Amino acid sequence: MRQITTGLVVVLGLGMAFGAGWLASAAEKAAPDERVFELRTYKTLPGRLGALNDRFANHTLKLFEKHGMKNLYYWTPSDQPETMIYVLEHRSRAAAEESWKGFRADPDWHAARDASEQSGKIVEKVDSVYLKLTDYSPVR
Repeated sequence: MRQITTGLVVVLGLGMAFGAGWLASAAEKAAPDERVFELRTYKTLPGRLGALNDRFANHTLKLFEKHGMKNLYYWTPSDQPETMIYVLEHRSRAAAEESWKGFRADPDWHAARDASEQSGKIVEKVDSVYLKLTDYSPVR
């Protein structure tokens, strides 16, 4: 009798686990994709792109992750000197706003920015655009 009871408990446990997994998967598929991607373009002051790249490589990427931003792509265009372009992923637009709020208030960010600008200001202009994936986008 004990073997039957143990077997029944195992079967019920597996059934509940698979059921929970299926429900989570179904809920995930039914939930709207609220992710947003942020395309940011930085135009630096003349001769300061290297300092911006150093700051990102040594500090900024880690701070973005700390504040819930997912680093995706970083570029320096070959035909636009003194420019860096990158893409971040956020869970939602509201999450993006909260992440930026936390990042901007972070003392580690202030320290990294101040240290990198000892030789002068780096960034002249920043443009930001929020993007949502289309239903037909090959990358999901």
